[in-house]
Amino acid sequence: MYFIAGFRGAPSRRGALGLFAGAAALALAACNPGSGPGIPGAKDLRIGAPAPAGQVAVADAGETIGEGAVKVALIVPLTGPNGASSVGASLRNAAKLAYADSGSSDVTILVKDDKSSPAGAAAATQAAVGEGAEIILGPVFATDVKEAGRVARAAGKPVIAFSTDTSAAGSGQYLLSFLVEGHVDRGLSYASQKGKKAVAVLAPENDYGTLALGHFQQSAANYGLRVPLIERYKPGAPAESIQRLAAARDQFDAIFIPEQADAMPSVSKELAAAGLDSKKVQIIGTGLWNDARTLNLPALQGAWFTAPENAGFNAFATRYKAKFGSDPARIATLAYDAVSLAIALSRSQGSQRYSDNVLTNPSGFNGADGVFRFKPDGTNERGLSVLEIGSGAAKIVSPAPRTFTGNGA
Repeated sequence: MYFIAGFRGAPSRRGALGLFAGAAALALAACNPGSGPGIPGAKDLRIGAPAPAGQVAVADAGETIGEGAVKVALIVPLTGPNGASSVGASLRNAAKLAYADSGSSDVTILVKDDKSSPAGAAAATQAAVGEGAEIILGPVFATDVKEAGRVARAAGKPVIAFSTDTSAAGSGQYLLSFLVEGHVDRGLSYASQKGKKAVAVLAPENDYGTLALGHFQQSAANYGLRVPLIERYKPGAPAESIQRLAAARDQFDAIFIPEQADAMPSVSKELAAAGLDSKKVQIIGTGLWNDARTLNLPALQGAWFTAPENAGFNAFATRYKAKFGSDPARIATLAYDAVSLAIALSRSQGSQRYSDNVLTNPSGFNGADGVFRFKPDGTNERGLSVLEIGSGAAKIVSPAPRTFTGNGA
């Protein structure tokens, strides 16, 4: 059952870290990276096309979960041009599970379909605000989040959204998702701790590669790391870039590769052919490698990647499947944690429950995927682990932090 951990009355700013912890976060399991849609850290993927310019969307009545006095909106893509969305359904089901786990009678969750479009997101948000929603949870995609945020901001309501695109973040508009920036920072920090001095970059010419590279370049110096070489390659064609890296092997002691799991077999093959496997130079990836397809690649044996620890998600997924008879989308924990947080704050914070001051508590919160906190700019910081690939598995070599230090600014 969901509960508020170690909490009596209004928490102090320091004590809010333990504000909530779902049952999913309690079960401990061995690390066993899985695969599937919605891998944390992936760039937004649009379901269907946005509504034509100028089209006015009309929100469906939606459904409600619970009958409490505090109203919370959940805006997710339940339908789209191609029909029903399994991701949207999984997010809705996760909200139902969070409500059931909490034992709450405090809130009513207003579930609204954004119809996988910006216009639908705006209409759904307007309908939710009209029905008394105090906070908006969702949507998923950046363009939809921006439209939902526009409506919510005009009404003075905060948003906790699920996009991975930081351009959708802003004051009062918070992202709960796994951001590539967090994966980059965790990888850089660990590389520095392990004595690495110079990290080359091998990045695909796609949105995710560009985003990861941009943050890498901004942040490397903060960890005392040089970036002597940057190689970009067209997706599926890394050979020439890898050969150029091999020719300059004496200039770096690690390679950062922000590539998706399904593209890594071809990258691994070229790395091995060029003598750049992880036995000879440290290879570093992101949460996109938290996937069974990367674990047996020869060049990646000994590689590091960053990811949330899987124990919480595994426990959540077990309970989800028992209740709904299917596996959840990997991002379903975002809806679970958002709803759990909204319920916990409704019980503890009175009229300030969804204020910026409460939501940006620097001590953060504890969710199914570990600790997280919102920054004033709307982005987030998450507790991520570092894993090392070896013998067809991945083991944790640096556990995710259980608390935060610093003010989170």
